[in-house]
Amino acid sequence: MTTATASETPNRLYFGDNLDILRQYVADESVDLIYLDPPFNSNATYNVLFRERSGEESAAQITAFEDTWHWGWESATAFQDVVTRGPQKVGSLLAALRQFLGQNDMMAYLTMMAQRMVELHRVLKPTGSIYLHCDPTASHYLKLLLDAVFGLENFRSEIIWRRSNAHNKLSKQFGPIHDVILFYSKTPEFLFHPGRRPYSAAYVQRSFPRSDERGPYQSNVLTGPGVRTGESGNAWQGYDPTQHGRHWAIPSKVRQDVDPENTLETVHLVLDAMDEAGLILHPNSSDGVPRYKQYLDSSEGVLYQDIWAFQPGSQGLLWNSTEAVDEDVKWLDNEAERLGYPTQKPLGLLERIITSSSAEGDVVLDPFCGCGTAVVAAEGLGRKWIGIDITHLAISLMKNRLQTTFGAQLSEYKVLGVPQDIESARALAAESKHDGRYQFEWWALGLVDARPANNRRRGADAGVDGYINFFDDNSGRPKRIIAQVKSGHVNRGMIATLKGDMEREKAELGVFITLQPPTEPMRQEALSAGIYTPEHFPDQQHPRVQILTIDELLAGHTVSYPSGGAPATFRQAPRRRRSQGRQNPLV
Repeated sequence: MTTATASETPNRLYFGDNLDILRQYVADESVDLIYLDPPFNSNATYNVLFRERSGEESAAQITAFEDTWHWGWESATAFQDVVTRGPQKVGSLLAALRQFLGQNDMMAYLTMMAQRMVELHRVLKPTGSIYLHCDPTASHYLKLLLDAVFGLENFRSEIIWRRSNAHNKLSKQFGPIHDVILFYSKTPEFLFHPGRRPYSAAYVQRSFPRSDERGPYQSNVLTGPGVRTGESGNAWQGYDPTQHGRHWAIPSKVRQDVDPENTLETVHLVLDAMDEAGLILHPNSSDGVPRYKQYLDSSEGVLYQDIWAFQPGSQGLLWNSTEAVDEDVKWLDNEAERLGYPTQKPLGLLERIITSSSAEGDVVLDPFCGCGTAVVAAEGLGRKWIGIDITHLAISLMKNRLQTTFGAQLSEYKVLGVPQDIESARALAAESKHDGRYQFEWWALGLVDARPANNRRRGADAGVDGYINFFDDNSGRPKRIIAQVKSGHVNRGMIATLKGDMEREKAELGVFITLQPPTEPMRQEALSAGIYTPEHFPDQQHPRVQILTIDELLAGHTVSYPSGGAPATFRQAPRRRRSQGRQNPLV
């Protein structure tokens, strides 16, 4: 396995358990912003999560979910580690929670999170912040955990994010359409510059009812309470503020507008300049006090609040904008952005977090990065980034997403922890922890940009481990390559089976990926499948069945198939340009 050093490229993708990666490769106080969306079975029945366990597993009692953490030997060992060697407050909290919850999935989840929270606190800079994305099933327990690790005094916000449209046909609860994002800083001295969203049109009409050639404005006071004996208390153009128990008080922003070089030495000269610019509203009666025109600043808006809720059908309700309310953090229903990953979050949500709590060049860490939305947002906004995930499927998806999103503009990055030679490939295949067989399969498929056929879940694959889609004509219908991966003994019969699978799946090509060298009978069986020649590219010829060894793939070999059109295996992320000094909108 490849390891990182301090001199490595700052942008890094790690394959492996994030606890191990954090402890071995991420230095103390080296990260500016952490976002994490730890997987949890939020779709399971609430009571199931709290059902007592006896022994290692009782899966018949629990809804199956690949990311659910179960109480067992590993959880018990982690619990002991935190309670005996972790920070005192964290250990005391876990011990109390175990007394209350018992030994169940929820307790296993919280124990796992406690270990990682301690490490995340260690790697975060004193000026840094952490955003933990979760759902209401566990948010209250996670908040207690964050209080113990980061301190009650460093809690900043509980953000409510609307994650879906309304749900119908609910008989025992109100529609669950929100997630919780817990925002903490490491210390009171942290970077924070929230952006703004456009004002509502109703607010502008109500608060800025007048308008002239410069735009909407409201009448605002030009004096402050209290009498002054200096110049600010003297009469100007016959108006005496002292008679009203007040004094001239010119807002600094207005003064900057009429006197940008700060050359006007007296309050009265500034008032003259304002009057000449048409900014003063003179009273109708002689005993009145002048006011000034406060214009609506088009660069201003409503600062982000702690409810981030896209409102369907609200287009036209914002001033000077065609967007709907909170459309920048709209839930993921855009087919162009949706990549098929079950926990994918919208890019706008991560962009709002990153722009609010980091600056260009800062380091953003996502220890559960999945399909890499935080990584893509960080790259697009000119931040450095670290992504960690425990599945090779996620690493392959992120690599593809980064390349298709940024193309030639993509910053240099390194992938750490994936096999780089035949010995580490054999080690991955032999590993039983973390589903070694499937991790090897997903990694091998990633070498040829193939998509897993079993939708990331364990089970029968009907002889097909993955597939590649491609185009070689103008029909718009993708052609298919099916892939089979083997890490153990191989023989001629496996190639014959692949040929039968190709016929059943109506696939134009088949690829057999093997860790072991193929036999001569296997090669002859593959040759007997013949050659595929696309109708529109008659000069291209591709073996219908191809055998590729892991050794060959690591040396740069790949599947031979028509190059007349773009491959269509993974859903393509929308193309984006990297930020050129971009910060928050309207700021």
